Amino acid sequence: MQSTAPKYAQYPVHIYNSLRNQKEEFIPIHPGFLGMYVCGPTVYGDPHLGHARSAVTFDLVFRYFKFLGYKVRYVRNITDVGHLEDEVNEQGEDKIAKKARIEQLEPMEVVQYYTTRYRNFMAMLKVLPPSIESTATGHIIEQIQMIEKILEKGWAYEQEGSVYFDLNAFAKVKSYGELSGKVLEELQVASRNLEGQSEKRGPHDFALWKKAKPEHIMRWPSPWGWGFPGWHIECTAMSTKYLGIPFDLHGGGLDLQFPHHEAEIAQCVAATDKDPANYWMHNNMLTIDGQKMSKSLGNFISLEQMFSGDSELLEQAYSPMTVRFFMLQAHYRSPVDFSNKALKAAEKGLKRLMQGLSLLESLEYPPVSAPEPSIEKEIEELVEACYQEMGDDFNTAKVLAVLFDLTSKVNSFYHGQIPLRSISKEVFEKVRNTYRGFVIDVLGLEPENTSGENRIEGLVELLIDIRQNARAQKDFATSDKIRDDLKAIGIVLKDEKGGGTSYSVE
Repeated sequence: MQSTAPKYAQYPVHIYNSLRNQKEEFIPIHPGFLGMYVCGPTVYGDPHLGHARSAVTFDLVFRYFKFLGYKVRYVRNITDVGHLEDEVNEQGEDKIAKKARIEQLEPMEVVQYYTTRYRNFMAMLKVLPPSIESTATGHIIEQIQMIEKILEKGWAYEQEGSVYFDLNAFAKVKSYGELSGKVLEELQVASRNLEGQSEKRGPHDFALWKKAKPEHIMRWPSPWGWGFPGWHIECTAMSTKYLGIPFDLHGGGLDLQFPHHEAEIAQCVAATDKDPANYWMHNNMLTIDGQKMSKSLGNFISLEQMFSGDSELLEQAYSPMTVRFFMLQAHYRSPVDFSNKALKAAEKGLKRLMQGLSLLESLEYPPVSAPEPSIEKEIEELVEACYQEMGDDFNTAKVLAVLFDLTSKVNSFYHGQIPLRSISKEVFEKVRNTYRGFVIDVLGLEPENTSGENRIEGLVELLIDIRQNARAQKDFATSDKIRDDLKAIGIVLKDEKGGGTSYSVE
């Protein structure tokens, strides 16, 4: 009798916790529930590959916890105010206000346009929408209330209509720098004088609220005058509003670890005497041919360019599923280097995985079974390995390797190298459910609209069957002609040990 217990009772998840730089078993605050907050985009331009890396990483986390039976509340924010051009030193113009000024638009026109673009491209990548997608401008009241608490406790000060977090005072009493490893004294030694820093007590005090000049187009009334919130306070206010204090998991890109996430922790501790999250996850960066992606280096690729091929850096267009598959080939904590060669290899890998899914779903279990324990054991170990590798800090690279091993088994069943009756129907259903569950539900990979390609694949499979019959009848002239003619059009057949045949497209 099949167990009705949720999968998470059987399959624990271990997460590399950036807060303590070690893998830890995930223990939810409330059994069976997960509260997760991830820093989303600042919507002043088109989404690019860097946005996709973070979105796909935490979409995977969202999907897998749901797959295990957790009830997940996933909150991702939209930053639509307060993100300045120089985010580390809090200098320059608000990114959205600048875009609105240049384009002669209302700031919320810019926000709406690029938010819609972001959502549309994420949908193409099969990134599921979060449970809650909150905006900074929609939570001004909550941010002001949190700033007031920090002021009341003496961890912030007002200066000429702006409010700053007093990092020196905080660091003397509370721990600071645990997440990023940054030491305040070292930062202060390395700091440089910047315009507008004179009103701060310390060079690394960060703004909770910034005074806005009358001509500033994004400003709100506050107890300290007209202004706008600092970038860091936004996430603290929104995450704790919807997930409580503390919540389970906070995620984001490695580039946000300092100063953004470090500031989030300090603010939350100052306001509530509690750390905001029990687990912190950070995905690594993305490079293009070994270099950091940057507009100034001329190697910047938007998702629109990636999917259309409209970039000098691209030899062709790459589908959303190819891009997603490519990202999943690397562990989320490892850097990902985009190149045309690697993307073309990802195309082939994705195609092979989807062929395996198609063959598996076409198989019909025979009426008579004759299970062989050794074969069943090997198959069941592969099924278990999917859960073990995903539970080991979401190791998608190893999960894909296991799924390709299962693909080989499926091919063997399909071509008769291993009789399907050599495993029980129960094991067969477990293989089918696991393969489909991990490929589609967990990894988020889906067959693309390639009806023409599917017809070609069907024809190739038909020719392989005809060739196998010819070989069985020792008609080697027909067998060789089929092989040679297919090779002439770029389809290479490979005869496997045991009698089956696979093919690749060159």
